This record gives sequence, C-alpha cells and structure tokens, in this order.
Amino acid sequence: TDVMMRSVATRFALFVATAAVSIGTIGRTAPHLFMTLPFPLSIVLWAGTGNPMPPFILPDAQPWHPDEVKTWTRPGDVVVSAGVKAGTTWMLYCTHQIRLRGSDDADDLFREVSMVTPWPEFIQSRGGTWESQKAAWNETVLPDGTPLREYWDNDRYPFRIFKSHYAPSGGDSSNARLPIRTEGGRRLKFVAVARNGLDVASSMIKFFGDHSDDFRKLWGGFPPAMSASHEEDAEARITELLPGGMFEFIVFDYVKGWWSHRNDPNVLLLHYADLKRDLKGSVRKIAKFLDIDLSSKQLNAVTERCGIDHMRRNKHKFRYSLPLNDNGDRLWDRENGFIIHNIVNTGDLGRGQQSFTEDQKERWREAEESIFGSVSPELLRWAREGGPLPP
Repeated sequence: TDVMMRSVATRFALFVATAAVSIGTIGRTAPHLFMTLPFPLSIVLWAGTGNPMPPFILPDAQPWHPDEVKTWTRPGDVVVSAGVKAGTTWMLYCTHQIRLRGSDDADDLFREVSMVTPWPEFIQSRGGTWESQKAAWNETVLPDGTPLREYWDNDRYPFRIFKSHYAPSGGDSSNARLPIRTEGGRRLKFVAVARNGLDVASSMIKFFGDHSDDFRKLWGGFPPAMSASHEEDAEARITELLPGGMFEFIVFDYVKGWWSHRNDPNVLLLHYADLKRDLKGSVRKIAKFLDIDLSSKQLNAVTERCGIDHMRRNKHKFRYSLPLNDNGDRLWDRENGFIIHNIVNTGDLGRGQQSFTEDQKERWREAEESIFGSVSPELLRWAREGGPLPP
C-alpha cells in the first residue's frame, strides 16, 4: 500500500509539473489560447503567466517605443490620451470636430470612432500583433468596399487623431509609455484628461456591464458582467483602482504621470470637471493648442456638436467596432459587431459621492492624500476638483 501511494504521489507530482510547464509555455508563446477557456480561469491563467491586463492591450506598449513611434506617426499628429472613464470618446469626437471646424460633413466623415481615431495599443483579434495591425490599418477594405484608411487618414484632415490611455514614459508605472520628450514624441501633440478618482470608480461600475457579450466571448469573459449586487460591484471596482489593485494605474499613476508634464509645450492637460463646467471655453482652448482658428460661428457649431444632446443623437458612432479583426465570423461579426452598448452618458460631477459607502470613500481619500498629497497640495486639489493649473 505504501508503495502504491508513493507511486500515485509521484505520478501526480509529475502531472502537476508537466501541466505547469505546459501552461507556462502557452503563456509565453500563445497566451490567446487561454481566451477559449471560461471566465475566470481564462484571466487567471493569462495574468498568472505574466501577460498584461486587460488582455486586449498589446504587451510592452510596442507602438510607442521611441524608435517605433517614428515609423507610423507624422509631425503634427494628435494623441488623445485621456484617463479611463475621463471623457476619452468625448474628446476624440471633439478634436475631430475642431480639426474640420464643425463643417457640414464632419459627422459623415466620423463614420465610427474605432475607424476614425485608431487606438494603436488595442488588440482587435485574438493572437493579434502590432506588426499585423499596423499593416492592416493601411490595407483593410471595409465590407462596403471603402478603404479603412479614408476614415482615419483622410486628405481633408490637417492632422490625424489617435487614442491612448497611457501616461508619459519615464515614470515607474507599467502605464508610463508615451515617449513625449523623445525625438519621435516631440513632433506629436498630446491631449490628456484627468477626472476625479471617485467619479472614475463610479463610472467603472456600469462600464464593465456595458460591454457586449460578443466582446466578452472574444476575450475569455473579460470584462466580467455586473453582478446582481451594486454593493459587490462597487467594492470590486474601488479595490481594483486603489493602490495595490489590478488597475491602480488608471487614476493614481495616470494623474501623477501627466502632472509632471503639464508645462511641456506639446502637452495639453485638462480636467474633466473643467470640460463639464465650460465646454465652449474648453473647445476654444483645445483649438488654440491644435493651431486651429475658429470663427465665432465655427466655435458655436463645434461646441454644439460636442454636447451631450448631439452625441446622443449619433450614439451609433460610438459603439467601438473592430474593423481589423481577422478571427472569422465564428468569433466576431466585422460588419455588425460592437464592443459597448452605450458609452454616451451624462458623466455628472460628484457621482462617486453617491456610489460608495463612507468607508470606501475614506479609503479613497487616504490614498489620494498619501499619493497626490505627497507630491504637492496643488496636485491633490487639482486631481479632485480641476481648476487652473499651477506653473
């Protein structure tokens, strides 16, 4: 019996070791295979083998390497790198309206946000690579026969617009990726937007639930659907965003990173609260930064189109498609598939104060005071409320 037990234990140990080696090999060479597994096993294996989260972001920020960025950008290109849930889609659409000065055909040219304002670090296919996607942006023909490039690299545009959520390179965060002060980065312009952290956390609760089931299927069930309990979801989101959480870079690393670059000549750092309080003045400020002169009539037209009412009337343009996906119809419908059910929301200021318990809000205040307050009182105030930037 002892011999039999030792034999079973040895075989089991060999099985575990073999499985661990196999999982590690898949994690290094073909981690997209984990996405065929049910959630949360898919994400446990993905993240547990050292792959970045979320799973649809290219590893190591390949498009933004200092030498690589010079291969696909042009002088004058604009990167809208707003924080997650800090008005990214809003600012992508607004900068598009600004570059066309609110022209009558600006909405027609803005067919869909993913087509018009590419997101370089976003993986559109399981197993996708930067090299394959870089080529596809120029070579893809849409189902109706239109070259995709006509929407994001149109001759009408005085500059092209790209999306990101990264902070400037040089920091100690995994999110510090944009080469703002390198040779390639200095020829670009960066629009960054921060938002009150509790409001970001509040918005993240609904945001997870707004993703389509087809998108979740593509990425191993991520992001998870909302539970039946608001309290459970609120605790999960705020824990993920606090220091030590899976997504701590979304608020704390992001804001600190851009703060240190707020006076760089190719950076415009904005606060979501200021955009909400004075949209017209913000449009004027963005246009000046982008070297676009707007007449009074054009300023009014652009401001109206950047407003919530106009964007709601055109919400079909903001559902985020995957025009580069090459996984086939079994996994993704290139013509009709979309990522988000509804991303055009009012984004009211102060929503976080109503979404969390006193204990959760206190944990957040303590983190802000520790991280932002240790830099300067001005950063702590601005991160929470916006307002004028100090010199």
